This record gives sequence, structure tokens and C-alpha cells, in this order.
Amino acid sequence: MQSSPVLFREKLWPAWWIWVVTLGLGGTAAVAFMPIGISWGVVAGIVALGLISFALVMNTPVIEVTDHSVRVGRATIERGFIGEVTGYRGSAAYHQRGPGLNGIAFMCIRGWIDPVVRIEITDERDATPYWLASTRRPEELTAVLGGLMVQYREAQEAGNEPDSAHTPDSPAGPETA
Repeated sequence: MQSSPVLFREKLWPAWWIWVVTLGLGGTAAVAFMPIGISWGVVAGIVALGLISFALVMNTPVIEVTDHSVRVGRATIERGFIGEVTGYRGSAAYHQRGPGLNGIAFMCIRGWIDPVVRIEITDERDATPYWLASTRRPEELTAVLGGLMVQYREAQEAGNEPDSAHTPDSPAGPETA
């Protein structure tokens, strides 16, 4: 079986400050074991740092789009079941993650990544209305899936053409969506 080429791939690595917190937790473990002995403290700190780092790396989700499927974290769906795709930044992303969130949507959200992409699911057998995924590159992901960033979608629905200086470089730009 031949695999299809990857059109988009992003690993949602933790932000730099998460690694600083990890160092702090390792230091806390070291300090907690120091009364037993210095060597116990050093070993406990190194073990805690290793375990937390391992957990962070192993639980880092991947977003991957091919010609045939979309994978976000642990969920995979065929491209034929993808509906409208919209990317959000800033306050619009906040609204999608909070007040505008549907409780039965699949979420792959990372607190250290602000932009999100909403991927509508059109499979009648699936009760999930959409996926909401954090991404550092929402313009690229929405373009690969044939969607638009929210500001372009709102302009298109209002009947206005978005400013050509802000049009995404993709065949899925406002003129073909």
C-alpha cells in the first residue's frame, strides 16, 4: 500500500516556559529529598526532570494532512468527511475555545498556542460536530484544507472582497472558496 504525501505536518511542542516550569519541578523534587541526603536530592531531581520531560514529549500531538486523511492528535478522519474549515486568531480564537465552544466537539487545544482551526465534520454517523485544534500555522492549515481565516470568511459573507495584500497564497484563497 502506497502512502499519500504529507501536505501539512505540525507537532505542537510545548512553549519555552513549559520547559522552565519542568526545570522548576525537577528542582522542587531535589529540594524535597535533600533532607535525606544531597545525593538523594540530586537523583530525585534528575528522575523527576526526566519523567516530566518524557511525558511532555510523548504527549505532544501532531497535526497531519494528506490527500486522503486528516489527523489531529489521536483522531483521524477521511478528507471526504471534512466540511467548512475556518482559522481563528486573537479574540476570535478565544471565543472558539471558550464561550463559542460546543461541548461535544473534539478538542486538541494547547494553552500555550493561541490560534485555533475549526474543522467541520460532515459524517452523519459521527456525533462530533467539529474538531477544534490549536496550531501555530492556522493560515497554512486552513489553506491546505480549502478553508479560510475568519477575517476572510466574514468579508466574503458580507460581499466584500478582502484586501489583496492579505489574501493567502493558496489556490483556496477567497476567489475559489
